[in-house]
Amino acid sequence: MKIILTNNIAGLGDAGDVVEVKSGYGRNFLFPRKLAVLWTKGGANQVAAIRRARTDRAIRSKDHAQEVAAWLKANKVTIKTRVGESGKLFGSIGASDIVEAIYRAGGDKLDKRIVQLQHPIKLAGSHKVQLKLHADLVATATIEVVSA
Repeated sequence: MKIILTNNIAGLGDAGDVVEVKSGYGRNFLFPRKLAVLWTKGGANQVAAIRRARTDRAIRSKDHAQEVAAWLKANKVTIKTRVGESGKLFGSIGASDIVEAIYRAGGDKLDKRIVQLQHPIKLAGSHKVQLKLHADLVATATIEVVSA
C-alpha cells in the first residue's frame, strides 16, 4: 500500500514522504491516528504543501541550531494567560503555545514537535523547557508564565 506520511515516524520516514507499507499497518495504525493518508495522483499537491511547511519551520543546519540555542539562552520568553489566585492556570500551556511565544518574542518560527514537554504547564512562574533543535543539540528555554 502506497501512503503519504503526514507526521515524522521513526524508522519509516518524515512528513511528506511517500512510502510503501503493509495494508494492515496503514489501515489499523497509521490512518486512525492521522499519521498518513492514502496516496493518490492528487496527493502530489498535498506532498508539496507538507514539504513546503516543513522547510519553513525546519532548522537548516547545526550552525543554525546553535544560533537558535544561543538566542533561547539569552532571552526569556513570556506567556501571558489567565491565572487563578492560587497560581494555577485556567487551562494549560502546551508545545504549540511555547513555539508561538518564542516566535512572538523575536525568535525563529519553530516546529512544535521539537518541544520536549513531559506534561503541559499548569502553574504560573518560571519553567525550563527543552527543545531538540538538532539530532545532537538540545537547548533549554526559560518560559515565564504570568497573569494577563
